[in-house]
Amino acid sequence: MLKTEELVNTVVAALDDVKARDIVVFDTTGKTSAFSRVVVCSGTSSRQTRALGQAVARAVREAGGKVSGLEGSDTGEWVLVDCGEVVVHCMQPTMRSYYNLEELWGPEQVDISAYLEALAQKSAHAPEA
Repeated sequence: MLKTEELVNTVVAALDDVKARDIVVFDTTGKTSAFSRVVVCSGTSSRQTRALGQAVARAVREAGGKVSGLEGSDTGEWVLVDCGEVVVHCMQPTMRSYYNLEELWGPEQVDISAYLEALAQKSAHAPEA
């Protein structure tokens, strides 16, 4: 079973691989007992939003985690991936703006900038395929 931070890292890496925009992670431990982190990101199209959700589900399963649900893939406007301790919302910009989950789950934002920077450096040094 993955620890919460390992799960968050797996989710963020999967989202970054599929070029998610504006990835934000919130610590929700003081707001709900159902999960401890919420990840919100944007996709540029319904196709990309669906791909983001599928990439997260695949990466979590491959890392040994459990995906309890994947919803919204039919339209791709808002894809929700329930990974137990971490809930992921992949949204079209208009949906994200309208529902404003950042206001609901914030302001306890987790700083992922160092992690994203490490991913960027790792991919910059990766050998060409």
